[in-house]
Amino acid sequence: MTNSEKNLRTCNKGHKYYKSSDCPTCPTCEQERKPDNGFLSLLSAPARRALENNGITSLHKLSKFSEKEILQFHGMGPASLPKLRSALKENGLSFRN
Repeated sequence: MTNSEKNLRTCNKGHKYYKSSDCPTCPTCEQERKPDNGFLSLLSAPARRALENNGITSLHKLSKFSEKEILQFHGMGPASLPKLRSALKENGLSFRN
């Protein structure tokens, strides 16, 4: 088993954190920007960023995509689909077929 070495980094806001990958995302900044409510608050940070990076910030915009298209986004996994389906259904919407 390989031992991954974590490197100390500092984000633009001055938060210090350790990362073993090249991912530039600061965990503190990610936690601070997590929504308190709405369907995006139900998702993990990578899944939330996947939708935001593709311009999907509302359920109406989400409903214009199929599940297959959503799963193609980097950071989006199958565990997020039930949460998204439920949020859409509660608002009288669904994924595009």
